[in-house]
Amino acid sequence: MSLAGCLAALAVLAACAGGHELLVAHRAAGGRSRFGLGESGRAASAALRLGLPARIARAGVQPPLSLGAVLLGKLAFTAIGGFTALAVVPAASGRIALLVAVAMPAAGFFVPDALLERRARLRSRRLLAALPDAFDLLAVGAASGRSPAAGFAELARARGPLADELRMTVAELSCGRPLAEALQLLRGRVAGGEIAGLCAVIERSSRYGSPLAAQLRRQSSALRRDQRRAVEERAARAAPKIQLVVALVLVPSVLLMIAATLIANADVLLGGF
Repeated sequence: MSLAGCLAALAVLAACAGGHELLVAHRAAGGRSRFGLGESGRAASAALRLGLPARIARAGVQPPLSLGAVLLGKLAFTAIGGFTALAVVPAASGRIALLVAVAMPAAGFFVPDALLERRARLRSRRLLAALPDAFDLLAVGAASGRSPAAGFAELARARGPLADELRMTVAELSCGRPLAEALQLLRGRVAGGEIAGLCAVIERSSRYGSPLAAQLRRQSSALRRDQRRAVEERAARAAPKIQLVVALVLVPSVLLMIAATLIANADVLLGGF
């Protein structure tokens, strides 16, 4: 076996050994850890260094994934990448074989991270899409004299990522946490300036007594305007792509059909010459 094949085999063996060690640590912890593995073990420390808790929280997977499940997924994909490298390396040669032997297990290791980040981006888009309507409802509640906490409780009854985050905020407020601290935690959980702007408006209204409803309506209008501009920009970027598809696919196919028709009827067309 070549050097690249040996390296791929070692990567697979290391992944299997790491998975066995992780399972042993989990069983030793009795399975009662909230992360699904011994929090004092090396596996939990490695998961924390990799930033997995924050990545899982941003993804908003329901039911929430444990750190152990994500680590096992990373090890499994690493093993799959190693076996794939074993199948591909014999067909490669020289430095390409070495690159494949190293890159395939490494790519498998980062597959769960990529899946979590993709889910986090989709969740963020859904959350931002629900914000203008939420601002309008909060503005109506503020105009009628309701507190922001009551507005959050009303919005938390819906479904979606925004309702999930507000449900956590409502739970914190019901446990006696001050509104300022709850808003700070909400700002930390949800990235982006939109939620930060909402929290700033509520804090400013609570501190200085400024009218909350008018500010929320202005933010709602600004968000809708930004979302409309983003849709228009995506549509403008899509137009050249559609033209490229038409030029490279549809036009040649129509020309081929015309040419085939002309060739099939060449005896009729050229019969008078």
